[in-house]
Amino acid sequence: MVNFPMAKQHILVTGGAGYLGGILVPVLLQAGYRVTVLDNLMWRQSIHLDLCALPDFDFVRGDCRDEALLTRLLKDVDFVFPLAALVGAPLCDKDQVGAVTTNRDAIASLVKIASRQTRLVIPITNSGYGIGEKGKECTEDSPLRPISLYGRTKVEAEKIALDRGNAISLRLATVFGAAPRMRLDLLVNEFVWRALADRCIVIFEGHFKRNYIHIRDVARAFLHALGHFDAMNGQPYNVGLSDTNISKLELCERIKPHVPGFVWFESKVGEDPDKRDYVVSNAKIEKTGFQPAVSLDDGIRELLKAYRILRLNEHRNA
Repeated sequence: MVNFPMAKQHILVTGGAGYLGGILVPVLLQAGYRVTVLDNLMWRQSIHLDLCALPDFDFVRGDCRDEALLTRLLKDVDFVFPLAALVGAPLCDKDQVGAVTTNRDAIASLVKIASRQTRLVIPITNSGYGIGEKGKECTEDSPLRPISLYGRTKVEAEKIALDRGNAISLRLATVFGAAPRMRLDLLVNEFVWRALADRCIVIFEGHFKRNYIHIRDVARAFLHALGHFDAMNGQPYNVGLSDTNISKLELCERIKPHVPGFVWFESKVGEDPDKRDYVVSNAKIEKTGFQPAVSLDDGIRELLKAYRILRLNEHRNA
């Protein structure tokens, strides 16, 4: 009797050459999956060149909104990770049509085309909670009240995916950490850069709170969802550091020990265009066995090393 090896599971990652994809795709390959990346390379990035020698890696340059292309790519896929999106409130406000068609409508096309057996793990943002109730943590049962176009399109995309079934939603906290397609417009990444470059930050509405998660822990959350798909299927999960629901002022306090001479001022004039303000519970995913491994302080130390390499304003979404 001949024992044939089992075929490797195949994952399509749309937007897989972005900030998250730059970390996640190598992790998936190391875990033994076949991975196809679909990306339009809108930032002119050239990451994943080191993966091109691997037989389990493939790259397709194209648009996630191209239904003919999606139809071809979805024929031999077990999982889809739809990362392709215009990420962040400023970028979505700058290109509102692109935000709607990429963040929401492309997900509708994906679930229409994909086989019912194809499994989805979709990342959205916990900014969908908008402004939380004072004294209450936002759980997955809390009302979703997004206050930005970015938040609205991602909340709508989550509903499309979960209504279709055979899907898991990961509601990501504000992500931080170094990556091949770096972003400096994320709050921790930007504050650490400003602390290092200017030694000073002017803060608007510094009491606003949010949750945070390291980019490598986001990749680990995707792997966790793959390994626990049947148990987690059909549900949304907050993904963040449970000990790091902190305000902007508290974030500055956390950065200060790492950057001597760093100071900050809270302006009484002006306002933050991103009005989200909430405390998030991550207990639901933690009960499935997931625990983040990278602390905020670990991430700050990492970023300080990374910023010896980068130059200002080359790595912003908007």
